[in-house]
Amino acid sequence: MVLGETERFLSQVLGRVQQLLPAAQVQIRKMKAVYLALNQCSVSSTHKCLIAEAWCAAHDLPTVQQVLQDSSTEEGVSAVAHRIPCQDMPPTLIRTNRFTASFQDIVDAYGVGRYQEVNPAPYTIITFPFLFAVMFGDVGHGLLMFLFALAMVLAENQPAMKAAQNEIWQTFFGGRYLLLLMGLFSVYTGFIYNECFSRATTIFPSGWSVATMANQSGWSDAFLAQHPLLTLDPNVSGVFLGPYPFGIDPVWSLATNHLSFLNSFKMKMSVILGVTHMVFGVVLGIFNHMHFGQGHRLLLETLPELIFLLGLFGYLVFLVIYKWLCYSAASSASAPSILIHFINMFLFSSSSTNQPLYHGQKVVQYALVILALAAVPVLLLGKPLYLLRQQHSHRLQRRPAGGQDEEKAKLIDTPDAAESGWGPDEEKAGCSGDEKEVEFVPSEVFMHQAIHTIEFCLGCISNTASYLRLWALSLAHAQLSEVLWAMVMRVGLSAGLKLGVQAVMLVPVFAAFAVLTVAILLVMEGLSAFLHALRLHWVEFQNKFYSGTGYKLSPFTFAAQDE
Repeated sequence: MVLGETERFLSQVLGRVQQLLPAAQVQIRKMKAVYLALNQCSVSSTHKCLIAEAWCAAHDLPTVQQVLQDSSTEEGVSAVAHRIPCQDMPPTLIRTNRFTASFQDIVDAYGVGRYQEVNPAPYTIITFPFLFAVMFGDVGHGLLMFLFALAMVLAENQPAMKAAQNEIWQTFFGGRYLLLLMGLFSVYTGFIYNECFSRATTIFPSGWSVATMANQSGWSDAFLAQHPLLTLDPNVSGVFLGPYPFGIDPVWSLATNHLSFLNSFKMKMSVILGVTHMVFGVVLGIFNHMHFGQGHRLLLETLPELIFLLGLFGYLVFLVIYKWLCYSAASSASAPSILIHFINMFLFSSSSTNQPLYHGQKVVQYALVILALAAVPVLLLGKPLYLLRQQHSHRLQRRPAGGQDEEKAKLIDTPDAAESGWGPDEEKAGCSGDEKEVEFVPSEVFMHQAIHTIEFCLGCISNTASYLRLWALSLAHAQLSEVLWAMVMRVGLSAGLKLGVQAVMLVPVFAAFAVLTVAILLVMEGLSAFLHALRLHWVEFQNKFYSGTGYKLSPFTFAAQDE
């Protein structure tokens, strides 16, 4: 009886402890976190108080002061918050929500931005899904991705969605809004390419009259039997009635020169998108220079960069658009080659077989090359010489009355100080202390600028060529879709069996087509296009204006202490 009563008593005690333990654990962890934070404070023996130095967002400072005042009144103590002088670079705080968090994570994976630096995330919300969709353009595949992401978005508040421990699922769920826009943009570019599971859709009447082409070309029944896929020639009179209202005409999917047409179209489109994207990145750097008070960099860096980029590759975009506008199908046979003109532009030569596109083209090209070459020494030496001159004048101003130089010359509040993570306006950082002194080393400045110049000039060439991945992956995706359709669905549809047997056989055929579509075209091709779009933003776009040398603000939270 004693043993039994003891067991029952222990069961009652443990049951009561089990009810009280979770709340007690939370309380203990909170107390531990509070004492850990208090131990990081410094003790002032003069004023008999604790002093804590911490970063706080300027927007939240009134809230912190109000909370401290209210709690001080309740506890009978005095707690106040003041801004103090500082020389350290402030942390970066970027407020996000469910929609923008995944795009900000893409930028932060490259590097956290410096304090008050231009944040690429708002522009990435549009450019990243669009560049992905250029490589992944298909209505059917984009719609499947959109519906998958939409299902996660609609069920995002369910506990089971957040409690899943699978890392792959957590990755997809964390980027659900990114997948949503990627799928939506892929549907849009799929309509432009007129591709739905590699099949063209006839939404509007075709702008081609194949009957007219057949009548004027003398096609016979024997010729049509041997050449079921015919070459479209817009130069035949009356065969081209007008452009298709939206996207690519579906009749191109039946032509033998379909790949040649898309090859030229997508290659030139990739160059135009790439140059535009890079120029936009250089322009965003202007806002950094203006905000940090580095007006000299507008003339000594941004202007030479724009002259070099637009004078060479911007001119290439101009040649492409000019040739589209000024040469019709009738004169396409005599149209000069843009590639030959662009090569001759650097060689300062001309080809007798390649006629100029416009009057005075040679003079314009020579002038652009000379301007681009003249911009290189300005970009290489302009900023270092300006800083050297500024340092020399500052040293003269700080020279003692006796005329002897100081032991070490310092450059105070220069643009290099902002580059190292601190701008001239310290009040913006929540600090109002002394100016930060940065030692000026001429050799390091010249070396840094030389590396930047070489990287930019060579990068303009390699980065422009890198955007051709938009063309390559778009063609690869279209051809993979075509091969999958031809090897699976076309075989099942052209079996030539009886209707009942054909219907039964199409069930496993369509199942195999669906599985291969999801596994190869959606997952593997989608991941490939995602990684290439990521590279275009990190290397080709963000390095034009974004340093990413900052660090995140890590506010005190009990959740972080619990982890």
